[in-house]
Amino acid sequence: MPVVIVSGTGTEIGKTVVTAAVAALALAGGRTVAVLKPAQTGVGPGEPGDTAEVTRLAGAVTAVELARFPEPLAPATAAARAALPPVRPEEIAEAAGKLATEHDLVLVEGAGGLLVRFDAAGGTLADAARLLGAPVLVVAPAGLGTLNATALTTEALRARGLDALGVVIGAWPAAPDLAARCNLADLPDVAGAPLLGAIPEGAGALGPADFRAGAGGWLAPALGGDWSAGRFAATFAPGPGAVPGRSRA
Repeated sequence: MPVVIVSGTGTEIGKTVVTAAVAALALAGGRTVAVLKPAQTGVGPGEPGDTAEVTRLAGAVTAVELARFPEPLAPATAAARAALPPVRPEEIAEAAGKLATEHDLVLVEGAGGLLVRFDAAGGTLADAARLLGAPVLVVAPAGLGTLNATALTTEALRARGLDALGVVIGAWPAAPDLAARCNLADLPDVAGAPLLGAIPEGAGALGPADFRAGAGGWLAPALGGDWSAGRFAATFAPGPGAVPGRSRA
């Protein structure tokens, strides 16, 4: 998998921290890594964006940003309001393809969800994934509401002939409620893809050394770690009265 698309079921759910964890494990395994952020929104000139955060947490990645728009909006809207050229899926695919010739792994971190528009023609991250033939790693929240959003995202992938590599929970709470605990069994079922990790809430605030040391315990072997969905689910199995697989999240 020279290129992996990292997309969320929404915004502010941990895509950047998941990207950093995957990058950290790849670097620890001796691989060269590039992180591509097609459109950074809501960040002004000279301010650190998502690629800077990935670099801080993961280490020596090649960080590339194709465009930056100051307002925290969908990329197409942010570009139009700033009177700047948008980023098209073809440009994303071209940049990722070039990076893939020079690196063992390229992680393309989207903006918000899979079908957020990048340009006025309706181009999305899914279109870039299709052009690249790249699998998509879906980042989802832990609790109530995540099953529907995850199912919609993975159905959209399948409808476009794209592969869902798996699902990672972007922020697993220190004190998970019943919905979050039941969702450990339900998420892979509704997604039709394996659960590949759970990042502890607040992991992005760790120092780089602690983050890199912890990453292997947060992600499954498919992503370079030793996290086990079975062990994790067993640890947080719902108590008496709950019916696993019947969460209404």
